[in-house]
Amino acid sequence: MYIKKLKLHNFRNYESLNVTLTKGINIIYGENAQGKTNLLESIYVLGLTKSHRSFIDNNLIKNGEDYLTIEGIINNQKLDNKLNIYIDSKSKILKYNGNAIKKISDYISIMNIIIFYPDDLEIIKSSPQVRRKYINLELSQLYSNYFILINEYNKILKLRNEYLKKISKRESKDRTYIDILTGYLIDKSIMIYKLRDKFIKKVNEYCFKIYKDIMGLDGFKVIYKPCIDMDLNSKTLKEYLKNEYNKRFEYDLKLLSTTLGPHKDDIEFYLNDKNLKYYGSQGQQRVAVLALKLSEIEIFKKYKDTTPILLLDDIFSELDEVKKNNLLKYINKDIQTIITTTDLNNLDKKLIKKSKLFNINKGNIIKVKEVKLDE
Repeated sequence: MYIKKLKLHNFRNYESLNVTLTKGINIIYGENAQGKTNLLESIYVLGLTKSHRSFIDNNLIKNGEDYLTIEGIINNQKLDNKLNIYIDSKSKILKYNGNAIKKISDYISIMNIIIFYPDDLEIIKSSPQVRRKYINLELSQLYSNYFILINEYNKILKLRNEYLKKISKRESKDRTYIDILTGYLIDKSIMIYKLRDKFIKKVNEYCFKIYKDIMGLDGFKVIYKPCIDMDLNSKTLKEYLKNEYNKRFEYDLKLLSTTLGPHKDDIEFYLNDKNLKYYGSQGQQRVAVLALKLSEIEIFKKYKDTTPILLLDDIFSELDEVKKNNLLKYINKDIQTIITTTDLNNLDKKLIKKSKLFNINKGNIIKVKEVKLDE
């Protein structure tokens, strides 16, 4: 899979942009604040409908303008397809080959994207909510049904929490309705637990070696931390969850919130017996997230029979020469990679020679045939 053409109108600092990319490695270079990161962001929004940098869609619209459009020609298995996104202050319109798509779940798995950018360290450093958001997004790209599943779970969870607040004010605590909601919640929970567990197991099949190749250290792994024992079969798990929700009812009623479920899950990153959130250096944490993201390439290949588009935002400036060279084996022409940098001298000369180069300046982008590097 790769993006052949990208057109932007009123996106961030771009009034208008029309660029043709290669299916291999694309390097976009220029000074800070010229639009490199914005360009990667537009590709991310085109594929996933939301920015990785802003929760508010209106922030993506160029200052002084009323709307934005993003258009991309995506080639997958030799077939071209057109994706369009239109955003204004009141609406967001998604189109696939000219046809409006009403369900995000029907759109979000069409164009698969893996992005690595400096703030990705928050996946390790920040709260469990950030890590759950990450795993939900990746699973939604792999399985369109997962997007529907997690949304249904969240709706039932909201109803359960609202009903806890209602009955907390009553003398009679009739549990008939909440038991029905809990039953639905359990059914959705089991499916979510199993998909998350399967995903992390697949990640661990690849990330151990990737981390070792880049960092030179053994023992890296990602651990899924659900609120339940994943060794239980579905029937036993269902009974266990029923009992747990019953035991926690008074506690949930006191807190006016559901205290058990996938919305309390977490994932942790370990180097041998060391939790990298608390005991890892920033370099170890950075490579841990990079290994996590790169492992997804193999998962997409295996389960979707396609390669995702890889976006690397100023990653090489954060790595020393050894780690840069170790990373290069994972950047090849078999997967479309779009790299941004402020300085081409941060990149390996062999990588530059096999890449298509673009210089960006104040939102204007030009293709560059040859550059002179420092000796």
